[in-house]
Amino acid sequence: MDELDQKLNATFDGKVLRKDLLHRIKKGTNVPTFVLEFLLAKYCASNDQAEMDAGMEAVLSSLQENYVKPDEANAAQSKVATKGKHRFIDKVHVRYVEKEKRHWASLENFNSQRIAIGEKFYRDNDRLLEGGIWAEVTLAHNDIDEDDYAFSIEDLRPIQLSRFDFERYTEGRAAFTRDEWVEAVLRSVGLEPSKLSKRVQMHFIARLAALVEPNYNYIELGPRGTGKSYFFSEFSPYATLISGGQATKATLFYNNARRKVGLVGYWDTVAFDEVGGIKVRDPDTIQIMKDFMANGRFSRGAEVIADASLSFVGNIDVSVQQVVNSNEFDLFQPLPPELDLAVMDRFAAYIPGWEMPKNSSEFLTSNYGFITDYLAEAFHYQFKHTNRYEEVSKRIRLGKAIEGRDEKGIKKTVCAFLKILHPNGPPTDDEFEEYVAYATECRRRVKEQMNKRKPDDEFARINLSYFKVSGEEVVVFCPESKDAAATQQPARRRLSQASEQPSEAVDAQHAVQQAPVTAVEPSVTLSPNAPTPAVVEPPAVALKEQHFSILYGDTGYSYESIMGPYLQGAKSVVIEDPYIRLQHQIQDFVRFCETVLKTGTVKKISLITGYDDKTQLADIAEKLDELKQSLLELDVELEVKLNPNIHDREIRLDNGWIIKIGRGLDFYQKPGGWFEVGANDLSLRKCLETKVDIFRA
Repeated sequence: MDELDQKLNATFDGKVLRKDLLHRIKKGTNVPTFVLEFLLAKYCASNDQAEMDAGMEAVLSSLQENYVKPDEANAAQSKVATKGKHRFIDKVHVRYVEKEKRHWASLENFNSQRIAIGEKFYRDNDRLLEGGIWAEVTLAHNDIDEDDYAFSIEDLRPIQLSRFDFERYTEGRAAFTRDEWVEAVLRSVGLEPSKLSKRVQMHFIARLAALVEPNYNYIELGPRGTGKSYFFSEFSPYATLISGGQATKATLFYNNARRKVGLVGYWDTVAFDEVGGIKVRDPDTIQIMKDFMANGRFSRGAEVIADASLSFVGNIDVSVQQVVNSNEFDLFQPLPPELDLAVMDRFAAYIPGWEMPKNSSEFLTSNYGFITDYLAEAFHYQFKHTNRYEEVSKRIRLGKAIEGRDEKGIKKTVCAFLKILHPNGPPTDDEFEEYVAYATECRRRVKEQMNKRKPDDEFARINLSYFKVSGEEVVVFCPESKDAAATQQPARRRLSQASEQPSEAVDAQHAVQQAPVTAVEPSVTLSPNAPTPAVVEPPAVALKEQHFSILYGDTGYSYESIMGPYLQGAKSVVIEDPYIRLQHQIQDFVRFCETVLKTGTVKKISLITGYDDKTQLADIAEKLDELKQSLLELDVELEVKLNPNIHDREIRLDNGWIIKIGRGLDFYQKPGGWFEVGANDLSLRKCLETKVDIFRA
């Protein structure tokens, strides 16, 4: 134990542990760090070697007995059935099934979607319904044949501290210098600060900012393997990580169908991993995101106020030096086009991920640090209950180049540093100026890159500065771009170089130069002084009624090719088809729903279908409920009505079109096998004979 270890043990007895214990058991499990340290704190919160060895045995035994690996789900179910009950460590999700008017729980590795759960559990733990939580959960077996479930949750205890004393935490902080506290925090996340430069230490502290400061938005792009997403997937039980895929407004912000707030209402931090791969299906999502990032509120039929911070992390695959010296590219290059300048302007900071070291055992610490869960609770308390903005505003002095969003971003970054490093009171002047300089640099990095993108001078005031206590003004630069002329004075894309000509002539000439060849008829000659012809958009193809026959064995017909153009602008779709019963028929209906989703405008799908005595109605209902839940996540409501007497087959759109297919959706031949062409792409699958009529109501 070094001097800092001894001080931590003396001041925070029972709240610290040796971090090499974590490294010893971390390999071979995909359990988050805060879960493992919850167990280590339970059994190994001691500096006596014999006690720690015994505790390690207990932790390993607990993992062996209570943590289920995904390929052991069947054995785990058998264990509960045999013993009557058993305790597990797993991530628990709860979903509400509208059709059954009840809640069902599921465990990630237990492989059962219908675990009965009492109301008190999801009432006391909202996050069970939004993303799930890690917990110690006792499952009991249900032997009653009449019940429609085999397992129920008898007890559930979230894996996080039950009590946190913030005053005790701040009193303990007073015993440490600032640099000692930085080392303690870094060791708590598993890093050895003596192996890191002071600047890299600041980067790691900045990564924690979103966990302590509400509505704090930042971005970090850098190489792979630098631990960018670790803090949101492993470090804190109050953060959630969205890994790729679609980011929908129903999932993130508000689900109108369920009348429930999304992830931003339940988590301190929502992090987007691999941000370059984000797919935004609905442009409204970005607009709501802009409103939320600006002031923590948005409206979707209901006014919603939430505190969640948004963190954007991803990879940058280009040379930073080449980018900053290029007139064509900027450091926001990996972002999808939907994240435009308005989103970028709302980033308080851009952390230079390319300066971070790659994950390596040489940077891991073997010394003492806070139990991860304890530090996460300290951060969560400050996120919810402390506000340092007024304190920073009274003390900071910023230069004239700093505009509204610059000022807000810099101040919030400084607030985060004060909460992490000075929870017990104000820092010294030198320490405060260090935080201001770092925050200003991170905001300047955002502004420099926006200035390269914008063809005018909207973001041209990039020389951000602050005043020291002595009155000296300090202009802050980003190290990677300080000497890069392409970044400091980016080339502007001029509308025309011939500025001495009359503006009408210049505009006409420019229009001729820029117009595509196909825009001008070959017989037309434009003189330099002629008025600029209006650019006319090609008219949209007029939709007309269609009546055609599909012959047996024909290919080239998919739902999208038949009805795709007619779905444009529709908000609701009603489909009457008596034969949505068998497995392949329900799969066809799923493909139809996917076609409808691609329009981006439809909000409701109504299915009216029939059944007979031979059909297992419960089996149909379960499959359609699964589809209904997945559509809800995309903010589309599915309504299913059963009518045994219907015979007609038609699709009615609220934009006035009606589509009648003689055989309904089931007009495809069954493929000979699932490994032949056409098994997945309906346009390549052979059809049965049918007629199609498309007409206006």
